[in-house]
Amino acid sequence: MPSYTIDGATYLSLSSLCDLKGIRYEYDTLTRTVELKKQGHLILLRVGDGMVYVDGSRKQLNHPVDVYAGAIVVPNKFRQQILDNIFKDVPVFVSVKPSFYKIKKVIIDAGHGGKDPGATGRTGLKEKEVTLDIAKMLKGLLEAQGIEVMMTRSTDRFVELSERVTMTNNSKADLFVSIHANANPVKGLNGFEVYYVAPKSSDSVRALSAARNEELNFDRSCFASSSLELKAILWDMVNNYNKSESVILSKTICKTIGRNLDTRVIGAKGANFCVLRGSCIPAVLIEVGFLSNLNEENRLYETGHRKRLAECIRDGIREYAKELERL
Repeated sequence: MPSYTIDGATYLSLSSLCDLKGIRYEYDTLTRTVELKKQGHLILLRVGDGMVYVDGSRKQLNHPVDVYAGAIVVPNKFRQQILDNIFKDVPVFVSVKPSFYKIKKVIIDAGHGGKDPGATGRTGLKEKEVTLDIAKMLKGLLEAQGIEVMMTRSTDRFVELSERVTMTNNSKADLFVSIHANANPVKGLNGFEVYYVAPKSSDSVRALSAARNEELNFDRSCFASSSLELKAILWDMVNNYNKSESVILSKTICKTIGRNLDTRVIGAKGANFCVLRGSCIPAVLIEVGFLSNLNEENRLYETGHRKRLAECIRDGIREYAKELERL
């Protein structure tokens, strides 16, 4: 587990500690308060404060809860004096690979590229650079968990939107994740958001268009009758299923970002983006921050912040997989 030194004290990632201990973790971005729950125990912490409440009793830490590279971190003594004392059943530094259940392959789309730089920040940071770096980090994190990963681009090259859709639909992947960075004329606007295909995109028009232009990887016997109407019906079924799955994935990614990063989470929204409406698998488009906002542009320059974003997206995919198992 990585450690950090802040004001001479050793700090650890709180979310990593909770994962290893099996502790439920909830972070309120408004109050900057963290709730930890397990086996009837409740631990309350707040960013910037050294006071911790353990089952209603106050404990004073020598150093406050802090934020490092966008992640909430706690002093090592918090682990030693509190977590290890209460939860002795699971060793803290056990190597654990979280299960992704039925998710075997993911296609990652780094937005823009080549002649298309995407949005450009006020100090010159290009969206295509941010998206490719985060996409590569996410690829490595997923592959470390045994997930096969395909990328629509792995270098600074231009890829047409239609080509990205075709690659996705031929990939036989379980999920499509597109990485982008936002921009807005309102310079103060900031935050993280995730898009899924808009409800209006799953109507009969979309199904008919897909039936005409895209292939479904079903067994050939499904199309004993090659009528366009039958293909449109099947596409409509696929579209509706993918939309509901995409909504779940959008929400789980937002949730992991909200509880692990000190950033504003705008939420999950429907949109009619080409790469979403053309996909035959569950698909989301992630906006990691606003390059038009100077503070967020500066954060997106940081390798540590990009890595934490990639880790949170990975964790969101894992939470999505767990949700599927419960359904």
